[in-house]
Amino acid sequence: MRIDQENETSIDFCMLDYPCSYLPTEKTRMFYRYIREADKGIVTDLIKRGWRRFGCYFFHPICAGCNACKSLRIDAENFTLSKSQRRVMKKNRDTLIHIRKPGMTREHLDLYNRFHRYKSETSDWQYTPVTPHLYYENFVDGAHDFGKEVLYFIDDRLVGVDLIDITDDGISSIYFYYDPDYAKYSLGTYSLLIQIQFARQLGLEWIYLGYWVEGCRSFAYKMNFRPMEILDGFPPLEEEPQWRLLA
Repeated sequence: MRIDQENETSIDFCMLDYPCSYLPTEKTRMFYRYIREADKGIVTDLIKRGWRRFGCYFFHPICAGCNACKSLRIDAENFTLSKSQRRVMKKNRDTLIHIRKPGMTREHLDLYNRFHRYKSETSDWQYTPVTPHLYYENFVDGAHDFGKEVLYFIDDRLVGVDLIDITDDGISSIYFYYDPDYAKYSLGTYSLLIQIQFARQLGLEWIYLGYWVEGCRSFAYKMNFRPMEILDGFPPLEEEPQWRLLA
């Protein structure tokens, strides 16, 4: 569609099966498209069809015999705050926010590793310290003019980093990590509420949340942001995706 000479502008490949992070008894296989110079148009087309982006790599699952991964997007225009979400906004009334092009500092790396170490202790995540090379490849490279990071500060301390893409019709949530010492601020919820505010200010309809797998505890929070739509499968670029309202 927007990739006119695919062999010259992108490289498609898939990985061998590996244990699924969401369903412990299943195996995962990912299909990748490497695009060195992606523009906002192709990013929009891929994200609205269920693809995700890390760096220059766009991907979606192609698992044999399993289609548990569904794509979700929040209707930003019609979203209304719940009582608990209003409390989160109130708790963060003094939280400072700065949005900019993604970067990498020692502060980023230390915070990322502290968050993942905490998750390994509380949610059984596998912990491997991130290297500068891997962090740059996943979260800085490939951002071009559409990728941003939203930095959260409390008491002049960096306490959260939200990686996002701003597409033609919405905001794609890439990854968020935070300081476990500030867990009482519910920064994960707060970051999504701020994304919804950004989308409204920019006249964008959707917040693309990535995948949801029924029964996966890590994704349970996504159900707290209604109304939202769900997409089955990953339609090709020449087909319009059939999103439907999630009841």
